[in-house]
Amino acid sequence: MVEVTYTDIVETRDRIADRIHRTPVQTSRTLNDRVGAEVFLKCENFQRGGSFKIRGASNFLSRLSDKERSRGVVAHSSGNHAQAVAMAAASYGVPAHIVMPKDAPEVKKVATEGYGATVTLCEPTMAARDKAAQKIIYETGATLVHPYDHPFTIMGQGTAALELMEDVPGLDVILSPVSGGGLVSGTAIAARGHQGDTRVIGIEPQLAGEAAESLEAGELRLRDSGPTIADGLKATLSKLTFGIIRELVHDIVLVTEEQIIESTLFLMERMKLVAEPSGATALAGLLFHRDRIPGKRIGV
Repeated sequence: MVEVTYTDIVETRDRIADRIHRTPVQTSRTLNDRVGAEVFLKCENFQRGGSFKIRGASNFLSRLSDKERSRGVVAHSSGNHAQAVAMAAASYGVPAHIVMPKDAPEVKKVATEGYGATVTLCEPTMAARDKAAQKIIYETGATLVHPYDHPFTIMGQGTAALELMEDVPGLDVILSPVSGGGLVSGTAIAARGHQGDTRVIGIEPQLAGEAAESLEAGELRLRDSGPTIADGLKATLSKLTFGIIRELVHDIVLVTEEQIIESTLFLMERMKLVAEPSGATALAGLLFHRDRIPGKRIGV
């Protein structure tokens, strides 16, 4: 696989600009007072499909050949990547086959099918997801659009942080949720290239604390996650994403289920923002672990 560079992320921003929303940045005086900093929330809950995932999916589909598109694409996801690939594929007129775990939220299954994809359900493990996806690839010749373990995906996800830094110069820290590592990897590459002294800190549920464990051990520690309310953050890291995290991410902070829930409610009650718990996880790191997060200008 090719290395992902800052130049790749800048080029990708322009490549996918007409297929995504440039999402707004919101602030809150109450939040600033609580944590003693200026906080800037990049609202990817307003993105097409409700998450940043459309960025990576759109970039991936844009780089396929006509022959590859004619065979379709396949993806496995608990929901957000599923919807993103279905939407991106529909915009290119490409058949989409989506593998989802049986315990994925029903609303995400329905939305994915609503975007025109064929959904295949599997057991809720990464091994089962991979097996089902490989079966579809064997039968159809479809291209796997991986939710994080591919340079094209990471390039796309990195555009969210690039936009944030363009709109809010001089950030000391950017906080990103961690799951398979695509978003935090793209964020870290974008931060290093755009403003080299911006620190990137990953925030992870304690019940899915694989990245923190791996970073502390200095080697990739793979395991299936527990039943966290942040269902979108249950994927396991890859060698590619862990390598980027180990090189460029300054710290991984763990948050409890209760802290994630309180952060979700804070966004709703104080900022009138509806975000799923996976999206509120990064804010939980700031609200409850300010001692681990330096700086006065913080992007989330």
